[in-house]
Amino acid sequence: MNRFCLRFGVFALLMVSPVVLAESKEVKHQNIGNDRLAIAGYDPVSYFDAGAAHKGKGEFTADYNGAVYRFESDEHRKAFIAEPAKYAPAYGGWCATAMAEGKKVEIDPKSFKITNGRLFLFYNGLFADARKKWLKDEANLQGKADAAWKQTVGE
Repeated sequence: MNRFCLRFGVFALLMVSPVVLAESKEVKHQNIGNDRLAIAGYDPVSYFDAGAAHKGKGEFTADYNGAVYRFESDEHRKAFIAEPAKYAPAYGGWCATAMAEGKKVEIDPKSFKITNGRLFLFYNGLFADARKKWLKDEANLQGKADAAWKQTVGE
């Protein structure tokens, strides 16, 4: 019994170690919970394909940059796997407007904008509609958010 536990422990360690070593600088800055679920389970490809936020399904998932993404179809999952950087949200999935101020703020997955092939997500709640602010000064805020994100992840 002790040999089994020892062997299993070594096997488990070997299985976990490569994942830890392969993580990028952005991993610890992703907008994910303990379940590592990105965009509250919404399908990132649907924003581009349908122009709308659609919930993903648990049977269609892919890991990218420390986050688990869900998809509404296997076709969307395959598209994401082929080009994950194309579909993953900017700034690790945090509110783009808040990132322009160097802040990590939760998002409403249904509040988004695609500009030049990039998916931007926004807070929308009791206190503000961050997307409205973004639309008033997008170029300036995007430049500030890009710089803040690089500083956040240490680039």
